[in-house]
Amino acid sequence: MNPSINPDQIKDYFRQKLETYGATPRGADWNSQQSQSTRFDQLAKVIQPGEEFSINDYGCGYGALYDYLVDQGYACRYFGYDLLEPMVQRAREAHRDSQNCRFTSTESELPIVDYTLASGIFNIRFDYSHSEWTDYLLKILDRVDQLSHKGFAFNMLTKYSDTEYMRPHLYYADPCFIFDHCKTHYSRNVALLHDYELYDFTILVRKS
Repeated sequence: MNPSINPDQIKDYFRQKLETYGATPRGADWNSQQSQSTRFDQLAKVIQPGEEFSINDYGCGYGALYDYLVDQGYACRYFGYDLLEPMVQRAREAHRDSQNCRFTSTESELPIVDYTLASGIFNIRFDYSHSEWTDYLLKILDRVDQLSHKGFAFNMLTKYSDTEYMRPHLYYADPCFIFDHCKTHYSRNVALLHDYELYDFTILVRKS
C-alpha cells in the first residue's frame, strides 16, 4: 500500500456499502448485477479456454467472481482477497460448502497463480490527487504482476466518460497511458477492451 493512501478510508467506504446493501453488487459498489457480469465477461477473456487454472481475485468483495466462474463452467482453484474483513467473512459464509475457493483479508497470503483478476478496485480515489492515486494503482499493478504466472486483467473507469456524469471522487484513467505502462512493464501481449457499452475499459495482460 502506498504510504500516502490510507487503507482505513477505503475500508470505511466499503463497510458502509456492505452495511447498507449487504452482499450484493451494490454492496460492492456496482450499479447492477448486469454491469458486474459484463465486467466479469471482459476480465475472463485473459483466461485460455478449456484449461484448468489457479486464480487470484484481487479485491474479491463477497466472492461474486467465483460464482461467475463456476456458472461459466471454468475449472479453477480460486483465492479471493479483500481489504475489508467483514466482506471476507460474508464471502466465506456464502461459499462454506465450496471446496476450491479460499478467502483472506491478508494480502501476503495470496499465492502466485496462473491469473489474477481485479475488478473495480481503482475507481474510488476519495480526495487524493490524480497523480497520488495513479502512483498507488501502478504499485498495485506491480504486485498483481508478481502474483500472476500466465497473465492478469483489470478494469478502470475511463477518461472518455460523459463529462456531465463524471464525479469528483472517482478516478478516470487514460486508457492509452495504462495500456502503454502495461506494454512497457509487463508483457508484449496486452489488449485494451473499450467497446462494451460501460464507462470503463479492461486491460488484459498475457504473459505466456
